[in-house]
This record gives sequence, structure tokens and C-alpha cells, in this order.
Amino acid sequence: MARILLYLGGARSGKSRLAEAATLALGQPATYIATAEAWDTEMAARIAQHQARRGPEWCTLSAPRDLIAALRASEGQPRLVDCLTLWLTNLMLADQDWRAAAEDMLTLARAQSSPVVFVSNELGMGIVPENALARRFRDAQGWLNQTVAAAADEVHFTAAGLSLRMK
Repeated sequence: MARILLYLGGARSGKSRLAEAATLALGQPATYIATAEAWDTEMAARIAQHQARRGPEWCTLSAPRDLIAALRASEGQPRLVDCLTLWLTNLMLADQDWRAAAEDMLTLARAQSSPVVFVSNELGMGIVPENALARRFRDAQGWLNQTVAAAADEVHFTAAGLSLRMK
């Protein structure tokens, strides 16, 4: 069974940097499974910033919706999935069954021999969103984080560039 790690935190908390270091500590080369899509210039700049930070020890796969295919394609080396929040967004916007996709993805991750590190945003610490779509998304993200955390061997909470191991 593969080792599963989860790095949670708010936006710009440092979770991706810490998850990248943890992934490389599990072995090199490693695969960076990117779930972001550049829908505008600001998001393109964020993606470029993440890419510039990574060195030659990384192979990048783009998987905005199909994490199962990316996990299968990258079996044999440590993988970093950054991030589950954008993946969930992409699935919900495409009107896909995100809950079934998450369960299938975790079943595969647990069955594989290579470790996987997930990055996800913790959204449940703020105010209750004012509209139904935002509340549905927040609730879905909470369910996804809890489900991945239950399956994970390690869970780290990140704030201000520091990580606290919760599990």
C-alpha cells in the first residue's frame, strides 16, 4: 500500500512548498500532478510561479479532472497532487460526480505502491458563505478533506509557512 500524506491550509499558507519538500523526501524524480487551469492571466501567473519553483527533479502532469489517469501514469515514483480544491472546482463546474470521483481516486491511491501527497485548502474556518453555490462548494470541500484525511497516513495543517502534524 502507498503512503498517503495530506497538507491542508489556507491560501498562501505555504502548504504547497512544504508538500513539495515532503514529496521529494520520499524519492526522486517525482511527479507534480497539477489540477489548475489558466482561465485568466492572474491564474496563468500563479501557475508560472509554481512551475518556476520546481527543478529538474520534477515531471509535471496536467490533470484538471482525471486524477485517476494521472495517478496511474505516474505509478512508480512519488506524486504530488496540487491541489484538491481546484480539482473539486473543476469537477463541480463540469457537473461531474465529484463524490464518486474522490472515492475512486482514493481507492486507487491506497492500492498503488508509490506514495502520494495531496494539497488542499481548508475552507471551513471562515464565515458562512452568503450564497447557495458557495455553501455547497464549502461543504463539498469539507467532505473531501475529511475523506482524504481519514485515508491518509499523515495529515499536516499549514499556516504562516509552518506545518503542524495532526495525524
